Amino acid sequence: MPHLAVGLMFGTSCDGVSAAVARFYGRRVRVIAERTTPYPAVLRRRLARAGALSAAEISSLNMELGRLFARATLQLLRAARVAPSRVTVIGSHGHTVYHGPDDPVPSTLQLGDPAVIAQRTGIATVGGFRTRDIAAGGQGAPLVPYFDEAFFGHGPARALQNIGGIANVTLVGDGIDTIAFDTGPGNCLIDLAAARVSRGRLRYDAGGQLALRGRIDYRTVERLWRLPYFCRTPPKSTGRELFNEALLRHVFGPRVTRAPLDVLATVTYFTAYSIAESYRRFFRRHPREVIVSGGGARNRTLMDHLTRLLHPVLVRPIDRYGIPSQAKEPVAFAYLALRALQGRVNHLPRTTGAHTACVLGVLAPGAPR
Repeated sequence: MPHLAVGLMFGTSCDGVSAAVARFYGRRVRVIAERTTPYPAVLRRRLARAGALSAAEISSLNMELGRLFARATLQLLRAARVAPSRVTVIGSHGHTVYHGPDDPVPSTLQLGDPAVIAQRTGIATVGGFRTRDIAAGGQGAPLVPYFDEAFFGHGPARALQNIGGIANVTLVGDGIDTIAFDTGPGNCLIDLAAARVSRGRLRYDAGGQLALRGRIDYRTVERLWRLPYFCRTPPKSTGRELFNEALLRHVFGPRVTRAPLDVLATVTYFTAYSIAESYRRFFRRHPREVIVSGGGARNRTLMDHLTRLLHPVLVRPIDRYGIPSQAKEPVAFAYLALRALQGRVNHLPRTTGAHTACVLGVLAPGAPR
């Protein structure tokens, strides 16, 4: 029988919560509605410095985000004219404030407590997906490949490339052992550079228009590509602990402030370059097409770079397959939550490095029946 499920996703860009409600029936999915709710500016600033907050402040933020995520869910359902009682489960990724799978004691921390979401919506909520994978010896990421294999894995070789704050890819297809990993920066360096160009007025480069005004420094592109992360073999994952403001200052030096348009042009190109070169380095089979999702799919300059670097492979937005670009990851976590509720495996250990297959996620039951 079909199930309605809600997915909530929060990227490393600290820009807001993306929510989607979808109907699942076997291996078919239909997105009913989706929306992105921006974070208030004050909350965005707190999240950006979450690593420096006290335990009390983190605890408070955890509860506050849970309330915000519940509110975003109810607003989405009202807009879609879907009663909460019709929804089987909510899958909430949570807002990552730290991800250290390679630390001496591997760990990860996502905020926005599922119990708060369940209490305020009355809907069973699954969160904490990454923790179980790390407990099983994995990287805790990427988790979306399970969805990618289920819904796109039958047919020719395809690369499903998500470009959020961090960029990640899944290669699927008949006869292919699914491979997935973080290719490197997505929008995170672009957003930082756009804020520099605009002196803080802009949070991102709309359509990639600002990047067109700068000059690409190909030597710096080569220097960035020599970072140790790009030589590591999958499974692997990364985040803002590497691709951040400190990296920009280290690599570009005074040009960060003196030539911000050139910095923006260079990191936009490098994002596409690191994706294309990662394919060449780690894929044993070339994909017939690349299906792009996430906010980066709306950056025309980035997409043009990617199209040229991957030619003659077709590069297409996931919208062509009936899933809005911002909804792909929320829909994936809705599906992972549905599997968790059924007590069924919902990750691919070969893509995360986990020693064994698990049921990821912690369940907060909905309203008593």
